[in-house]
Amino acid sequence: MENVIRTVKIKLDVPTERCDDLHQTKTQFLHCANTTAEWAWKHPNDYCITSKQKAENALYNQLRNETELTANLVQKGIRRAIEATKSGLARLKKGDKTSQPHFDAWSVVYDKRSATFHRDHVSLSTVNGRVECDYVIPYDAKGTPIGDYLLNEDYEFRMSTLQYDRSTDSFYLHARMRQLENDKKSTTTSSNTKHRTVLGVDLNVDGSLAVTSTGAFIGNADEMNHRRREFEKTRGSMQQTGTRSAHLSIQSMNDREHRWMQDELHRASNQILDEARDHGCTHIAFENLTGIRDRMAGAKRFHAWAFRRLYQYVEYKAEVFGIEVEQVSPAYTSQRCSSCGFTHESNRRSKHQFVCQKCEYELNADYNASKNVARKLLKRLHSGQTSSSGGAPCQCALKSGTLNLNGDYTASVNATAEGESTDKPTTSVVGY
Repeated sequence: MENVIRTVKIKLDVPTERCDDLHQTKTQFLHCANTTAEWAWKHPNDYCITSKQKAENALYNQLRNETELTANLVQKGIRRAIEATKSGLARLKKGDKTSQPHFDAWSVVYDKRSATFHRDHVSLSTVNGRVECDYVIPYDAKGTPIGDYLLNEDYEFRMSTLQYDRSTDSFYLHARMRQLENDKKSTTTSSNTKHRTVLGVDLNVDGSLAVTSTGAFIGNADEMNHRRREFEKTRGSMQQTGTRSAHLSIQSMNDREHRWMQDELHRASNQILDEARDHGCTHIAFENLTGIRDRMAGAKRFHAWAFRRLYQYVEYKAEVFGIEVEQVSPAYTSQRCSSCGFTHESNRRSKHQFVCQKCEYELNADYNASKNVARKLLKRLHSGQTSSSGGAPCQCALKSGTLNLNGDYTASVNATAEGESTDKPTTSVVGY
């Protein structure tokens, strides 16, 4: 396994008299980022400036004079803005509407030059010298990210982010931990050389957030949409008020909404991992998320963000268990019959109902799509396009068993009649 990175959120015990130093550091750090973003965005002929070196050459001396930050924090503020500008440029080139990046969320980026990381405390650079903050470590950290990574000598500290939670008046360090080179363990086991079992995942803007090829309906996209609309409605009424109190309430609401969304996505990612592990899967297949707002009816920027974040959560969690996570082309996954292979747009009778016009195979449309997503990765593995395939047998994990590319179905020991009716092909089709 290469470059194993884990992020651990740890609460800091900040001396009361030094809290204001951290708040001022944040304000000046964001000033560097916003000044850089404004400068980089003013070059329409070149779209915008995305060279970190050009930005530092143009702005470093100015920002050093305008702030009390150390050289490293000024550079980090500049680089944060350039990264955001690069993302904006990519959207512009695709024809999407976007605007100049603006930074107002409470955060400061630290690396080993602006912070000294220890196992029980951290020393942070501020506008008023260094401040040492103890970690608030639970009595029993075993089995938690703090115990597994932060306190684990096999992991080293990397660039981390300091954040502040207004609702609890607390500072948190989001410490990025990297596994040391000489302690890395191979995630390729002997069982992986014997088989390749793929779990397919279909993502949705309504109904269930995710549906797997094993028949698990995970998350509630409708509830997420409802909660999102409620947040937007409340924010809109507060913005009309225009008072400072309303502005602070909106910021607090944004933090609360973000935490709620992250919790929902973490739960969904854990359920996907549980399905993969329970069915002995070596791979998890998602459809390619690029341009998903253009392809999926009703998808908004919020959904694109949620899908990407869910994929990222599954990807880094799966790494621990040696499960590979990949994306495949979404073409025709919603139109193809996962039983006989007949592909036609009329097969999708309604948003959530699939009825094959050829073999009359009927099942939930999202479940059908998830099996087709798995099949796409199976074909790639079988053809050797994935370096780890090694010519091993490939199969798709289903509700009641497995199915290979030749259409050979194997029922699990606890398969039900209902499960077999939705998994077993109605016809034997080579190439599945």
